Amino acid sequence: MAEPRLKATIFVGGLDPSITAPLLHAAFLPFGAIASVQLPRDDRSTDPHRGFGYVEYEDAADAAAAIDNMDQAQLAGRVLNVAQAKPQKEGVVLGSKVAVWEQESWLEKHEVSEEDRAAAQGAKEEAMGERRGDPMQGLEGLDVAGPKPQ
Repeated sequence: MAEPRLKATIFVGGLDPSITAPLLHAAFLPFGAIASVQLPRDDRSTDPHRGFGYVEYEDAADAAAAIDNMDQAQLAGRVLNVAQAKPQKEGVVLGSKVAVWEQESWLEKHEVSEEDRAAAQGAKEEAMGERRGDPMQGLEGLDVAGPKPQ
């Protein structure tokens, strides 16, 4: 859609599944000449549309009048949410086939130097060395339950 046409396009949300394109066209026709009506379908569902649609007017002033008059109005028992349509986002891909830790930007941000890795390994070995003594050391006198004798 070109930018001038976008100003003449409105978003209509909250549509009942029984609403069809001709019915939506008829509901918004009083505000001006309509160029097109679109009801996007959900291919994963048996519903006739996704619960929203777009009405494109010939004139941007007609679109503004439709927004003013139809926002929060009822159609087929549902309250409509009518607003100016926003441009479609280009290149948005949901999900990824590459794990986040395999992406260059993640690796650069979370990379650990060999010096830090060696220091961490040394600290780990030192901690293990302190624990390596006799595990029973310091447990004398714990074979008696109750308070310690004075």
